[in-house]
Amino acid sequence: MARSCSRLAVVAGLVASLAFPVFAQDGTAPMPANAQSKTYGEGWDCDRGYRRADDECLAVIVPANAFATNRTYGAGWECSHGFREVDDATCLEVVVPEGGYLDSSGKRWSCLRGHRKVGDLCEEVIVPANAYLSDETYGSSWLCDRGYETNGEACTAIAVPENAFLNGLRYGQPWTCERGFIETDDMCEPVAVPHNAFLDDVGYGPGWSCDRGFAASDDGCTAIDLPDNAHLDRSGNRWECHSNFRRSQGRCLLND
Repeated sequence: MARSCSRLAVVAGLVASLAFPVFAQDGTAPMPANAQSKTYGEGWDCDRGYRRADDECLAVIVPANAFATNRTYGAGWECSHGFREVDDATCLEVVVPEGGYLDSSGKRWSCLRGHRKVGDLCEEVIVPANAYLSDETYGSSWLCDRGYETNGEACTAIAVPENAFLNGLRYGQPWTCERGFIETDDMCEPVAVPHNAFLDDVGYGPGWSCDRGFAASDDGCTAIDLPDNAHLDRSGNRWECHSNFRRSQGRCLLND
């Protein structure tokens, strides 16, 4: 009797294995056609040339001018170099205009040096006299030579006054007065340095600063009269009270 029951159990197992589809090792979904069990872990992967779509493995259809990626995810194909994907279905050739080149991605084009992109074209840059091509990615495609400034679509000579020099700045005043001169009405006039002062190079103001112990005034540089309990500050051209004293009406009073 026991032997008969054992045989019946084996037969029942064989029938069950034929009656039900093969399930993934995680038991959540059956393994579809064109799939195989993962080499590690649970579940399954699609065979080479197929990609997963929900619980199925669909054949990868590679369009013209494309190649199979042999990946089990994504579209399963990519466009060849020089072609771009359109509507996730086809690969169209990248049309490179005259004066352009196909970039390293193989999917876009850029303009050659000396050309600029205008719509779907690469227009040649017209460089005026006394100018050169610029490699900047924005703004003008050309820059004026040293000693010239942009005037519309041309480069005109910069008028540098006497006692000045070109400073090479791209913006603002293109020239700077020599040391000892100050800009006045587009000219460079000599700096009149008063007594007890010296030329400075700060680029603004009268062009001079007072010596230490003197303060600027309408008459030039006037000696600072230090009140009691005061000293010159860091500039040397003003005074401040000692510690524990406060300033009041030109004097230094002891704090209460």
